[in-house]
Amino acid sequence: MTMPYYASAEQVMRDRSEYARKGISRGRSVAVLTYADGVLLIAENPSSTLHKIGEIYDRIGFAAVGRYSEFESLRVAGVRLADVRGYSYNRRDVTGRVIANAYAQTLGAIFTEQMKPYEVELCVAEVGETPEHDQLYRLTFDGSVVDEPNFVVMGGQADSVTSHLRENFHPGMGLADALKVGVDALSAVSPATAGAADGGPSRLGAQQLEVAVLDRRRPKRAFRRVVGAALHGLLGDGQAGEEGSQVQPSAHVPTHPAPGTPAGLGDPAAPDTAGGVPDTGEGHPQTGGDTAG
Repeated sequence: MTMPYYASAEQVMRDRSEYARKGISRGRSVAVLTYADGVLLIAENPSSTLHKIGEIYDRIGFAAVGRYSEFESLRVAGVRLADVRGYSYNRRDVTGRVIANAYAQTLGAIFTEQMKPYEVELCVAEVGETPEHDQLYRLTFDGSVVDEPNFVVMGGQADSVTSHLRENFHPGMGLADALKVGVDALSAVSPATAGAADGGPSRLGAQQLEVAVLDRRRPKRAFRRVVGAALHGLLGDGQAGEEGSQVQPSAHVPTHPAPGTPAGLGDPAAPDTAGGVPDTGEGHPQTGGDTAG
């Protein structure tokens, strides 16, 4: 008579944790930092369509590492939860803590009940009215949630990036300074800069980065992607002027910034537009931040 297969609960959880960590370690790092006017999200991501960073709600952002299909399904679920809660009750009832708790319950249930855990690590960021009210929640594959001060780093080289940020990050930094510190930290561990000693690039360029901000100066939707000439200008790589010189003058100057206008450009108090229609504050797009920029 054959004996049935048996493994202790402790061994099963240990194996699942090791499996999830291996999957996450293959992902390139993501850093989320606070700065004077909000929260900065930086990811090493050469893809222009498969985003690691997105928008959940008016003043809530999302960043993730790991398996794209899994964290994208979580992002969409977070957008739907925020939309339903904001519509059913009040927009002020949608907070980063509510979204983080929902993610923690989902990840915890998947980790304990399913054979394969999610290979993801998440950050839910909420920008407050003042820097003291900014919130950064880090969630791991097993549903653990931690409220982090100042910055969050995720991915395979998180320890090295965190050490670099501890040495160079200071609360209240400007956007350009915070971006420089974050990019330098990611560049120090990136495979793309591994050949710097042999004449390769020593710093990640704009084409290898995905950058967004939660700008507290915006009256409603704080999320903005930083792309194009604005990103080159903040990085100081000298390409902003070249791109600007190739832009042909337009016959029409819009009254309000177009969707996806990077933070710091245009009037922060101007209303958002979606297809030319001013945002009334009553609805919210189901696509999250991927349509902005």
